[in-house]
Amino acid sequence: MRLDTPLAACATLAALLSATPLAAQTVRGVTSTDIKIGQTMPYSGPVSAFGALGKGEVGYFKMVNERGGINGRKVDLISLDDSYAPPKTVEQTRRLVESDEVALIFSSIGTAHNTAIAKYLQAKNIPQLFIGSGASKFADPAQYPQATLGVQGPFRYEARLYARYALSKNPNAKFAVISQNDDFGRDYLLGLKDVLGEKYDAMVAAATYEIQDPTIDSQVVKLKASGADVFVIAATPKFAAQSIRKAFEIGWRPMTFLSNVAVWVSTVMEPAGLEAGQGILSTAYVKDPDDPAWKDDAGVKGWRDFMIKYVPDGDLHDTNYVNSYNSAMALEHVLKACGDDLSTDNILKQAYAIKDLQLPMLLPGILVNTSPTDHVPVEQMQFMRFTGRTWERFGELQTGN
Repeated sequence: MRLDTPLAACATLAALLSATPLAAQTVRGVTSTDIKIGQTMPYSGPVSAFGALGKGEVGYFKMVNERGGINGRKVDLISLDDSYAPPKTVEQTRRLVESDEVALIFSSIGTAHNTAIAKYLQAKNIPQLFIGSGASKFADPAQYPQATLGVQGPFRYEARLYARYALSKNPNAKFAVISQNDDFGRDYLLGLKDVLGEKYDAMVAAATYEIQDPTIDSQVVKLKASGADVFVIAATPKFAAQSIRKAFEIGWRPMTFLSNVAVWVSTVMEPAGLEAGQGILSTAYVKDPDDPAWKDDAGVKGWRDFMIKYVPDGDLHDTNYVNSYNSAMALEHVLKACGDDLSTDNILKQAYAIKDLQLPMLLPGILVNTSPTDHVPVEQMQFMRFTGRTWERFGELQTGN
């Protein structure tokens, strides 16, 4: 074929490109055999216990790849340590985008950390999927159009449930809150305010801590002096354990609610002292492998088999590995739904079109749903109480939306 004019050449090139299968076109992070995704994790630093999430997700995609990958492609998950420091999160995310050229960012941990990278990722047109945070702001499509919350109960919803429960037992309850001084902690205060309304200031005494603080003993003593009969611990594992222990040591026995990001027996309840945690309330949305109720459950058996083969050094009592399993399975679902079109537009389209997805390690009745206007995959939770040895669930599923 002879091309007599530049215009004719352009028209012919456009026609050829439109007829070329997507797999043969250039899509960032995607080849005919692989899809490259990235994340940051706190493998070191003050919340290194959360590094289990990354280890579990790396193990999950190793399993997926051994089974043939997703639509014929292997998943290359690059998981980098950010020490739970937002500046390092930014540095490592830039490396993932500019050097490794990942197609998307998946499950990076931390509210402040995901906030720090969001605008950069938006500018680069890179999805920020199943964020390792339950902060409600990430569910706002106007502010975070390329993000979804993680497969977990949102913090603000959780706090609303705590406030409603406490008020059902005592309409005149006074609340004390210890919270991390960032958007993670502030979401719990917002959830309480949603329920308490104009009475919030009169009913709530609040204290905060910084992630670098060595101890929060003085804050707990101050909160006891407020006369509160409800104690809300909106803290990561180290500080949650300190809060429980200090309240017990000073003889303070309020109705206590513990953030569900810090309910791990091995890393929180045991260091705090099992007796000190007896009667504490929290919420669950996943199956606890230590719960006898799931002894013969097929989903739990499948998770255990996965852990033994693909994360052999993982703690089978650490529910972080359950959360990693759920998150990775949700992303697998999205990538499968993309078919051969792994463009950003289609990845986001499928991430916002999940319909009644049942994950084997979510509690029965909890289904993952998203839409273009709903970026919250999980909205339901169930109350549970610590017995001094394990957590026991009670009541019906509830939603805090």
